[in-house]
Amino acid sequence: MTFIFHAVCIILIMAAVTALIRFLPFFLFDKGSEPPAWVKYLGSVLPPAVMSMLLVYCIRFVNLTSGNHGIPEISCIITAVLLHLWKRNTLLSIAVSTILYMILVQGIFA
Repeated sequence: MTFIFHAVCIILIMAAVTALIRFLPFFLFDKGSEPPAWVKYLGSVLPPAVMSMLLVYCIRFVNLTSGNHGIPEISCIITAVLLHLWKRNTLLSIAVSTILYMILVQGIFA
């Protein structure tokens, strides 16, 4: 089996799985009916859980006793929380805190 054939097979399998994941809800749920209660529950619980896991993952190696003492990380977390409480816009909170973090890490605490 050649490398090109192997790569094409992998790409086709990934495309098929992606299409299946995207189209599956349309086949499982009727167009006019309400989604099941467990789907609504997961829709309300999973976003905060995923964001919490990402937060823990991102700050797991922050050392508060050396370097910049975690000042960029803590200030950006506070900024994201306050901005989200004020505007209730997740995308805005993530974007602004990410831009602030890059400015702090690349410019001020470099």
